[in-house]
Amino acid sequence: MQHKTYCWLLAILLLAACSKKDDLSGIEDISGLGGDTWTQTQLDTWLYDTLVVPYNIEVRYKWDQFEFELDKTLVPPDESMVIPSMEAVKKVWIDTYVAEAGSTFFIRYSPKFIILCGSASWNTESGTVTLGTAEGGRKIVLYNINNFRTKESDGYQPSDSENVKQIFHVIEHEFGHILHQNILYPATWKDISTGHYTSNWNNVSDADANREGFISAYAMSGYDDDFVETISLMLVNGKAGFDNLVNSIPEGTTTSGMTQAQAQAALRAKETAVVNYFKSAWNMDFYSLQTRTRTAVEQLLY
Repeated sequence: MQHKTYCWLLAILLLAACSKKDDLSGIEDISGLGGDTWTQTQLDTWLYDTLVVPYNIEVRYKWDQFEFELDKTLVPPDESMVIPSMEAVKKVWIDTYVAEAGSTFFIRYSPKFIILCGSASWNTESGTVTLGTAEGGRKIVLYNINNFRTKESDGYQPSDSENVKQIFHVIEHEFGHILHQNILYPATWKDISTGHYTSNWNNVSDADANREGFISAYAMSGYDDDFVETISLMLVNGKAGFDNLVNSIPEGTTTSGMTQAQAQAALRAKETAVVNYFKSAWNMDFYSLQTRTRTAVEQLLY
């Protein structure tokens, strides 16, 4: 009997929760729950004409928290930074690949969505920072857009160039993942630095990573990231930049037993592997692509 009484009481409460007579007209609209509309601006038109029409790439800059990790404190992109950053990405990444491999190749393998975030994403537990991610070869997320500057920007200083190059570093890195996920690099890649990868890469400086035969500390995190970091930094820093990195490795032996000659040999072996991969897998001249990319970077920053 008590159970029957409880069920009747629950039914009454549910029916009373929202009566047809309730006046809901004063409730404020909550945007972001789906179905939102807005008037297209010149920015939307520029993105459509510049990226959607020729390359089928949609840039999403209007804030959607569900595109990011929900436990992070992030800042939306400043709309004034969208065109400068995307114009630079087009010059450094899109135009160079299209010139080298053709628009058919680029449209086929490029991600279809670029999501923009104004701030970097800090990982408090590891002390690292996420500047970009890729998902399934279809979406790339670019962080820290609000700090993007080129030599044409107000307040730009030459010292800003390393920070600005991060966006190119990130997108070349993520596109490298897309390429090797479609055609895997040769198995011999894993033989070059076997035994020197580490999950504690975030505690290693780039200089120390170079002494171990890696192009960056992050490259020490695993085979795949070693491969795409090598691609990315070789493109962004150019042939002269890579040669300078290899030649500047100091003499001596590291705690792991790596000598200067061994570290330099490992980096040169990786350079050769990347060049051969681009030729055999994609019929591309990597050095030509590298020259185009570095020229575009220098025109924007120096």
